Amino acid sequence: MAPPKGQKRGKTKDDDATRTAELSAPANIPASLRFVPPSSVFINIRAKPGSKSSTITDIGEEEVGVQIDAPARDGEANAALIDFMSSVLGVKRRQVSLSSGSKSREKVVLVQEVTIENVFGALSKACISQR
Repeated sequence: MAPPKGQKRGKTKDDDATRTAELSAPANIPASLRFVPPSSVFINIRAKPGSKSSTITDIGEEEVGVQIDAPARDGEANAALIDFMSSVLGVKRRQVSLSSGSKSREKVVLVQEVTIENVFGALSKACISQR
């Protein structure tokens, strides 16, 4: 039997809401971390190059604060950021890449083959403001 006029067959608004809920992060994960299907995570980072040591300073809704012990010249800080993030997250260096912000302090880092929960847990463990 055909659906009444004005109604379409197929997916409904409820299907879209369910799909969005499945793809969104759990309630305790900040918006600075975004899950990208099937198994990647974007991290919004506020880089602070030229520091004495590399550390995660804070995890906020907008961005994750990261101090880098390399100067901001000739891509040294970007390379150090990728190395540092791979060590903090416990992944191989090839799984971490700079998605945008190569000449800015606001950067987006892509981490592949991880879950958002693992990334958040590793960042929380390394964050100095929670110690």
